[in-house]
Amino acid sequence: MLTEIFYHVDNFCIEYEKQLQKILLKSEKTKLRGPKKKLSSGEIMTIIIYFHHSKFRTFKDYYTFLKVYHYSAFSAWVSYNRFVEIQKHVLMHLIVFLSIQCSKNATNISFIDSTSLSVCHNKRIYSHKVFKGIAARGKTSVDWFYGFKLHLVINELGAIVGFHITPGNTSDNNLSVVTKITKNISGKLFGDKGYLSDKLFKTLYKNGIHLITKIKKNMKNKLIDFYDKLLLKKRGVIESVNNLLKNNCMLEHSRHRSVSNFFVNIFSTLNAYSFLDHKPSIMAKNKDKVCIN
Repeated sequence: MLTEIFYHVDNFCIEYEKQLQKILLKSEKTKLRGPKKKLSSGEIMTIIIYFHHSKFRTFKDYYTFLKVYHYSAFSAWVSYNRFVEIQKHVLMHLIVFLSIQCSKNATNISFIDSTSLSVCHNKRIYSHKVFKGIAARGKTSVDWFYGFKLHLVINELGAIVGFHITPGNTSDNNLSVVTKITKNISGKLFGDKGYLSDKLFKTLYKNGIHLITKIKKNMKNKLIDFYDKLLLKKRGVIESVNNLLKNNCMLEHSRHRSVSNFFVNIFSTLNAYSFLDHKPSIMAKNKDKVCIN
């Protein structure tokens, strides 16, 4: 897995930085002051992404283990404190790499949902300063939280198609957010009752997307295609993806000490998820045919 991640990531970094040099201003191409990075961008990305496939719960223990048992796998090593400082330099690399992967996963069947990203316990909201002015209070079906929301769109195979991060008080059916994360898809989009909106439905329909959701008790029932009804019952697959991201890939924790490293953790998690061999899916591959579970 480590070699596979490095192969794809390093090839991307070489091409990305080559294209970046073409558009940078001359003043930005000059030699920068301060110590140089001993690790390449591809190596930094590999270390960050591979962490989410490991069983370690803290990055410091993982980095120490990697430095001891995989010392020869990388061209150079830096101290843990130095690595924490330089990992923010590959934030844009992580975002662009993930966006490219998402553009390849678009199909005619998609599922949409959001999940909370709490940055601290509710009792420590007033004393929390790292995300002051950026994070916001939001409410899930379980409880209130303070932090952000991750909006995701996946296809029927569990691969991520679109993503967006907003403050915690942003509604699921926010027109601006939904149109951004669905710009690369077409066909049918399945969501929960939180996406009920006449304006949102009409806007997506003009963009070639048919939004299908369950209705509330006080709403008139509408007939839908049997196949669509069957797929709507499988909407829970995206909740399985959110659960996997949080519990297995360390998407959410409250130990962040900088905004940039928070976003590095989010996007490295999503990139790590794209390398998983077995993702939550509504499709069961049985030899040559594909059927719905």
